[in-house]
Amino acid sequence: METAPAKTLQKRQVIFLAILLLLWEAGSEAVRYSMPEETESGSFVATLAKDLGLRVGELATRGARIHYKGNKQLLQLDVTTGNLFLYEKLDREVLCGATDPCLLHFQLLLENPVQFFQADLQLTDINDHSPEFLEREMLLKIPENVQTGTVFPLKIAQDFDIGSNTIQNYTISPNSHFHVVTHNRGDGRKYPELVLDKPLDREEGPELSLTLTALDSGAPPRSGTTAVHIEVVDINDNAPEFLQSVYEVQIPENSPLNSLVVAVSARDLDAGMNGNVAYALFQGDEATQPFVIDEITGEIRLKRALDFEATRYYNVEIAATDGGGLSGKCTVVIEVVDVNDNVPELTMSTLTSSTPENSPETVVAVFSVSDPDSEDNGRMVCSIQNDLPFLLKPTFKNFYTLVTERPLDRESRAEYNVTITVTDMGTPRLKTQHNITVLVSDVNDNAPAFTQTSYTLSVRENNSPALHIGSVRATDRDAGANAQVTYSLLPPLDPHVPLASLVSINPDNGHLFALRSLDYEALRAFEFRVGAADRGSPALSSQALVRVLVADDNDNAPFVLYPLQNASAPCTELVPRAAEAGYLVTKVVAVDGDSGQNAWLSYQLLKATEPGLFGVWAHNGEVRTARLLSERDAAKHRLLVLVKDNGEPPLSASVTLHVLLVDGFSQPYLPAPEAEAADAAPAAPLTVYLVVALASVSSLFVFSVLVFVAVRLCRRGGAASVSRCSVPEGHFPGHLVDVSGTGTLSQRYQYEVCLTGGSGLNEFKFLKPILPNLPTQGAGEEIEENANFRNSAGFS
Repeated sequence: METAPAKTLQKRQVIFLAILLLLWEAGSEAVRYSMPEETESGSFVATLAKDLGLRVGELATRGARIHYKGNKQLLQLDVTTGNLFLYEKLDREVLCGATDPCLLHFQLLLENPVQFFQADLQLTDINDHSPEFLEREMLLKIPENVQTGTVFPLKIAQDFDIGSNTIQNYTISPNSHFHVVTHNRGDGRKYPELVLDKPLDREEGPELSLTLTALDSGAPPRSGTTAVHIEVVDINDNAPEFLQSVYEVQIPENSPLNSLVVAVSARDLDAGMNGNVAYALFQGDEATQPFVIDEITGEIRLKRALDFEATRYYNVEIAATDGGGLSGKCTVVIEVVDVNDNVPELTMSTLTSSTPENSPETVVAVFSVSDPDSEDNGRMVCSIQNDLPFLLKPTFKNFYTLVTERPLDRESRAEYNVTITVTDMGTPRLKTQHNITVLVSDVNDNAPAFTQTSYTLSVRENNSPALHIGSVRATDRDAGANAQVTYSLLPPLDPHVPLASLVSINPDNGHLFALRSLDYEALRAFEFRVGAADRGSPALSSQALVRVLVADDNDNAPFVLYPLQNASAPCTELVPRAAEAGYLVTKVVAVDGDSGQNAWLSYQLLKATEPGLFGVWAHNGEVRTARLLSERDAAKHRLLVLVKDNGEPPLSASVTLHVLLVDGFSQPYLPAPEAEAADAAPAAPLTVYLVVALASVSSLFVFSVLVFVAVRLCRRGGAASVSRCSVPEGHFPGHLVDVSGTGTLSQRYQYEVCLTGGSGLNEFKFLKPILPNLPTQGAGEEIEENANFRNSAGFS
């Protein structure tokens, strides 16, 4: 992945390339080298790096290579030394033909950053071709009355060399009648003419054989010969004459075969056979000419397809010969008109494998275009699709660079198919297309995103350690390492929560595990944050809130608050025998540390000394009489009450109640069964105390009657009495028990206890509970209200 400095460097390279190309176009000249053709491959050409002012080390680091039209490899660059060598033996005649000078244009391309240098290699001609006549013999028919000085054109020889290495002179073998004069044609080629020095005499010699020699000026010089056979004929004193000495015509290069190019015409004033004119192409290279002439009509037609890019002009010489052997000559200049028959060519020089996203003006590809047609047919326009974030920029001559128009976004599109279209301006327009694929490489520009902003997980208490309690998940739109997400626990919002000992997270997949067994009663819920970070550089991260709710299990049995079971002396409830059915004996108060239905308590009477006498309300734990009491009912009763929650499985606790039936509250408190058994003694000593007891009972009875009368009078008169206790109003005093809520008493009850002193034993007055919802029951209540009872257990 590219860092910020790398992006800056790449941007600077693009700016430097643009400035360099502007300076190059402004006034740089190509470096030119010269060497003879047919030089052996591997031969040294030049120290290219030194001539261009480049350091040798730059060539390798900047990806230097030689670019030639059509990607032909004619030259080879040694990037370690900067020297240029021939890749293969070069033939000037094959590469340039008759073009002089023969220049091979090539460019030195530096890819990083992109830079171009223009250079030319000029191939100098060597004399490796001899002049050659296409015909082994020329036949001339010359009338015997031809005047001296008459000129007879001869066919030329061809030599593929140029300059001094091509044909420079023609000579004729020694004779007494003719000599040869060498002339220059309009295209620079030389042609011979035979000049008559001495009149011919058919009677002296009807035939004459000469040798024509073509010579070049090479080193060493080369030559070629052909035979010239001359027949002396009878007098024919008028030679054919063309109507025009020069014909100029134009013909499109895509003309079909056998098309008429032009029709030439010559006339001869002679009559008979001497006046019959026959036309023929008169040149040394007619075998290579794409034209043919009708010898009777003089019509020149196309026999082979033309190619403007190969040859643009033809100079065709036409000879008109009469029956007497006299001839005339004219020149037909044929211009080949270019048509748009060549599709533009695109040569890719550099193509990057991938382009990083978020990088502006990145060079994606460097390519060149060419079209061998001329003028508008050779002018080209490059374009790409309009909906792509790329631009085509012209650089050096026909070189273009494909650069990004704006920063790319791999997450929106990771691959682009770019079609480069090269269209010429000809009619009709021809185009070529080249498809390239641009891959966008990823940059870490997207932070991981959680699927939820917050997660709520639930786990039951008393879970096993390492329990999987849930998962979090985050995704990253990047690719590769930039999309690999790791998870971690962040510090909790509440610093008192020991998060490190509660949960852990799998950094690879976001699974959350409870590290230890949780206790609902100690911790019902806790929150923490989870972070998700990718592996990019720099790494990006995000976080989400996780709330863990601990679900309750039924792991706490009910706890009995009242009556206490661990007291030194058991609690005994007193019930008057006159109590009606439904009389509230006491209330069992219990709580459960669990919640919900696990804390819903129900009460049940399991055992009773006398079944059917007492009942327990299932929902509030109130113990009430189930029927009226009778004298036959035992005085002491023991009840076993079961308190059970609504969990699964249910848990329970039991409480034992002691109930004492009394005739009135004046009756002495009877000790618990265990104490009674311990106090049992022989009946003999009791005889002495029996009389005392009877007297005491009688006195107590009289005192009770007096108190009863006094109380009744006090209540009726509304006056306060010293012996009467008031019932507290409003909030309970601190020594009274007030229990309410789920699993406790459904209503509030008040018990009033009045204590007096003055004797060795404490005395108290016990009144019934204040029950707003129960009506008074007559005389039984009065007994409860006024009974005085001496507590041997020592209530305070």
